[in-house]
Amino acid sequence: MGWLLLVVVGLAAGTVGSLMGLGGGIIVVPALLTLDGILPILRDVTPQVAAGTSLLIMIFTGISSTLAYAKQKTIDFKSGAIFSIGIVPGAICGVIINRAVNTDDFLMYFGIFMLVVAFTFFIRKYLKPMPIRPKGYKRTVLDRDGKEFTYGYQPVFAIVLSFFVGIISSLFGVGGGALMVPIMIILFGFPAHLAVATSMFVILVSAFIGSISHMAAGHVNWLYALALVPGAWFGGQLGAAINRRISSDRLIYILRIFMVIIAIRLIFQGING
Repeated sequence: MGWLLLVVVGLAAGTVGSLMGLGGGIIVVPALLTLDGILPILRDVTPQVAAGTSLLIMIFTGISSTLAYAKQKTIDFKSGAIFSIGIVPGAICGVIINRAVNTDDFLMYFGIFMLVVAFTFFIRKYLKPMPIRPKGYKRTVLDRDGKEFTYGYQPVFAIVLSFFVGIISSLFGVGGGALMVPIMIILFGFPAHLAVATSMFVILVSAFIGSISHMAAGHVNWLYALALVPGAWFGGQLGAAINRRISSDRLIYILRIFMVIIAIRLIFQGING
């Protein structure tokens, strides 16, 4: 029964992660830590093992959803490559920082981080994307609603931001999408569907680097990963399929509500841990 529950957790993580471009770590990490001691198969799950195992799972979610979004032609691969330049060293630094975090603090900080990100979505209409400079990266596209979007950014600035996203991705085991998607939508003016799809491509890179670093540090539980991977793979496909059928505004609405719920729960767990 315990193994079946982990398969379901993987499916939920893959679906939600792919649908919103978050990678799924926001479900896998708290699930492993919350179920520790409740399920016989989950014992002594540390924040480090939860983060390391989560990042390994996100490699499969990332591959699955990236293939699906590539078929939909909604990934900006050039932007993904630029963001990845900063994420790779950041992911390695995040693993080092992760070693010094205890469980209760981990949950509370994770929750606060999610709450801040959710808040930016609630005030999104009052925020304007950063001005696009002539020498920066610029692209004009039509979203699925037929609305024209012109987005862009300075590559150097994007790489610096991505470095900190990489740190957060390895520190919390979330793949960085929880921060990368808001950055792309709010700061750089990406349409929501393009941001989500590009985020999953970036998450694939950051999860690969982060998981290798966690493996080297002994932070991956391979039995848990074996149970989580099948659900994560099919969830990645399912999330991309659902994403294709909803509007940008609805996608952002679901994203911010989901983040608030998860954030409050994590903060409560951390305080009462």
